[in-house]
Amino acid sequence: MSAHNRLRFGAGGAVGGLSAGQTLDLAQSADELGYDLFTLSDHLHGERPSLEPLTALSWIAARTRTIEVGTNVLGLPYREPPVVAKTAETVDRLSGGRLVLGLGGGGFDHEFAAFGLAGRSPGQKVAALREAIGIIRGLWTGEPVSFHGDHYTVRDAVIAPAPRRPIPIWLGSYGPRSLALTGEMADGWLPSLGRISLAQAAAMRRAVRRAARDAGRDPDSITCACNVRVLVDPSRPPTPEFVTGGVSAVVDQLTAIVAAGFTSLLLALPTVREQEFFAREVIPQVRERAAELGPGPVDSGLPGSETAPGEGRTR
Repeated sequence: MSAHNRLRFGAGGAVGGLSAGQTLDLAQSADELGYDLFTLSDHLHGERPSLEPLTALSWIAARTRTIEVGTNVLGLPYREPPVVAKTAETVDRLSGGRLVLGLGGGGFDHEFAAFGLAGRSPGQKVAALREAIGIIRGLWTGEPVSFHGDHYTVRDAVIAPAPRRPIPIWLGSYGPRSLALTGEMADGWLPSLGRISLAQAAAMRRAVRRAARDAGRDPDSITCACNVRVLVDPSRPPTPEFVTGGVSAVVDQLTAIVAAGFTSLLLALPTVREQEFFAREVIPQVRERAAELGPGPVDSGLPGSETAPGEGRTR
C-alpha cells in the first residue's frame, strides 16, 4: 500500500442525533485515540438534532490537536459556491490545514424543498456540482473569478487570503455522470456502504479510476473512502447496512472493504466507549490484515462484482 494510500480510519460521519457536547466528546476522543479524520454530515432540515457542519468543525478543530475534520458531505443546494469557498478557506486556516471538503449534488430533495430552495434534476445536479467545483477552486487561487453558467454566476469575485494549501475536495457520488465527474475533478470519493453494496462500490470505484485515466490523471491520486456503519455484536449477523458480528467477523468484513480498494474507512461509532474499543481491539487487526494484502486492491472475487456502476441510478 503506497504512502499516499495509507490506510486511515475516521470517526463521526453517519452518526447523528447527538448534542453539541456529545459530538465534541466524540471528536476529542477520536483525536486522542489516533483516528485520522472526524466528519459531520449536512442535514439541516428535520426534527432530529443536528449541527451545521462547517460551524461545528471550526469549533471542533479548536478543541483538537491533529485529527483532520471534514464535511460528509455538504449538500450543494444549501450554500452558494463562493460562500463555501470562503467558509472552507477560513476553517482550513483556523484548523492549521486540517479540512477535507466533502461535497455532493444533494441527494435528499425534500430537505431542500422544505427550505424553499430550487430543485434540480439528476443531470442538473451533476452540472451544478461541476460549476461549483470550478468556482470554488478558482476563488482559492486568490485571483478574480468571473463565470456565467447554467446554475451559478460570479463577476470578478475574489476571496482573501487564498488557502495556504490545496484543500482536498471529496465527492459523495453514485451515478455514472457523477462518478465520471469524480474521476475527472475530485481529490477523493466518499460513498456510503449500506446505500450501495460492497460489490457495487467496487464497480463504481473502477468507474472513477477509468474516468481519472481518461482525464489524464493518476487514478492513485484519488482517495477512495467510504462510510461504514459498524457494531460489534456476536448475536447479530451482518446486513447490507451494518458491518457486525463478533470481533473476528467485523475484522473480516472491514478487511474485505480495504481489499476492494478503500483506504479511508469512516466508521459510524456513536459513543466514546465504542471508539475506544475499536481503536484497541479492531483497528490494529485490520491494519495487520491489510498489510498482508499486497500493493494493490483485490477487485475480483467480490460477489456481484459484475454489477454495472450506477445501475438503477441516474446521477
